[in-house]
This record gives sequence, structure tokens and C-alpha cells, in this order.
Amino acid sequence: MITYLLRHRAIGLFLFIGLLTTVVSSINPAFLSAQNLRDIAVQAAPVCIISCGVMLVLVAGEIDISVGSMMGVLAASMGIMVSASRAQLPPHVAIALTLLIGIGMGLFNGLLVAYVGVPSIIVTLGMLTTLRGLTEIIMNGAWITDLPEEIRFLGTGTILSIPLSLWTTACVLAVTMWLIHRTPIGRRIYATGSNPQAAQLAGLSIKSIKLFVFAWTGLLTAVATLVSVPQLSVVDSGIGVGTELLVVTCVVVGGVSVNGGVGTLSGVLCGVALMTMISTVLIFLKLGEHATYWSRAIQGLFILGAILADHWISNHKK
Repeated sequence: MITYLLRHRAIGLFLFIGLLTTVVSSINPAFLSAQNLRDIAVQAAPVCIISCGVMLVLVAGEIDISVGSMMGVLAASMGIMVSASRAQLPPHVAIALTLLIGIGMGLFNGLLVAYVGVPSIIVTLGMLTTLRGLTEIIMNGAWITDLPEEIRFLGTGTILSIPLSLWTTACVLAVTMWLIHRTPIGRRIYATGSNPQAAQLAGLSIKSIKLFVFAWTGLLTAVATLVSVPQLSVVDSGIGVGTELLVVTCVVVGGVSVNGGVGTLSGVLCGVALMTMISTVLIFLKLGEHATYWSRAIQGLFILGAILADHWISNHKK
């Protein structure tokens, strides 16, 4: 039974989320209130969007831990472009440029990994630090508070009483599912991560595939920035800090193998739901100021447990 749930991670996570929800709601019924569930969903939206990209990077046999710092640069750039006291660019121009900057940073990562041959953990670790420093330089210690209403709508607006961020997340999930299950590139990404040598012998362009997944992740990081940063009252240099750890945790806990070639979107979605509700659960359990520390510790334990589970399953198959 345990082996089955570990192999079918989405089912195991879904059952665990149900159990956790039952326990917490029995202690504090307000946990199941419509407003709280809405808040959890909105909090999970940007994490889910970025996770759709990082999932494909891991499936292709690589890793990207620079997404949090990318988000910081994108938020700072967008804020400066639309601020009434800065560049004052039209919102639609700033949105397009933000998406292009995201793609550009992803392409840069992909070029170094696929064509220069630098290990992805080294490239993205270097980018994590470099982009965080670049964000500090762009912001120059200042905050941006005067975002125009058109940009604010991306984060706070609703369509049919549903936040725009949730509509965007649903679209990203649908496109990612189509990409994985209905296009040749999806099958090639899994083939690349499963057995790179066999994929290359079969005529697949491994370099192009890896370049694509990094560029896709950069684009989705930009999308997540556009629907999450405008929710904040200010844009500062701390945006995105820690996001890379949370996203990687969600993806790995959701059953995506760090060795590549294995992973499902349903598992990632369950991983996102679980990891983003943890902090809220701790608050409803009345841990007070210690909730943040417990949340970080639990994230670490989950990712360690997921890696150990993958290792155990791999040995069990052998």
C-alpha cells in the first residue's frame, strides 16, 4: 500500500491533504471558510504557475533554482517601467517587456546549460546570486508604490468574482497539460530526462529541448510576477526571496524525480496545494510567531522525504 502511494504521488498527497484539512477544520472550523480557501488559492497561484515550468526542467534532467531571483528582477523592472515617477511606459508595453525579460533570462540559463555545458545547478545558483544583486542595484534601496490601476488589476482584479490570478493559473495548467500530453515536445522532454543517450541516438535535439524548458520557465516566472506583485502595496527588492526553495519543494514533493524523466502535473498541483497551505494550517493551529519557522522546517523535511522516497522506489524496482 505504501509503495503504491509513493509511486502514485498525486493520490497519496490528495489523501494526505484531505486528512490534514479534516484535522485542522475540526480544531478550527474557520479553516474551511470561503474567504480562507480563496486566500490559500490566491497564495498558491504564482507558485503553481512557476512550478509548471520548473517541473519540465526537472523532467528534462536539469534544475532551476534561480526563479526567485528572476522574479525579483522582473518585479523591479516592471515597477520602474510603469511607475508614474519613473519611466511611465504604457502598461501593455511594460507587460510585453516583462514577458520578454523573463524569456531572455530563461534563454540565458538554457544557453549556458545546453550549449556551453555548464551544470544547471551551477548556472542557476550563480544566477540566483547575480540577479538578486541586480535587483538591489535596480531598486537602489527605494520602494515603488505608484503602480497604475491597469497593472494593479492584474493582481487584484476579478472576472465573474474569481481572481484574475486564478484564471491565469488555470490557463497555464491547461497549456502545460496540452504541451505534455498532446505535443511532440512534451514526449521529447520526458525522453530526454529518462535516457539522454537513447534520446540523442533517436535523433532528438537535446540542446534545443533543454533550451526550451528553461525559456518556458522564464516566461512562466514573468507571468507569475505579473499576477502576484501587483497584489502588494509596494514593490521592493525582497520580492521572490525563498520562492525557488518553495517551488522546488512543491515539484519534488509532487513526485517529479530529481533524476529526470518522471513526473505528473496532477502530482505537482497536489504538491503546490499542500506546501502553500502549510503556513495557513500552522496559523490556524495557533502557533503564532513560530509558524514561519515551523513552515521552513516542514518544507525541508518534505523535500528530504520526497528524495528519500524516490531513492527507495528506485532501489525497490531494481
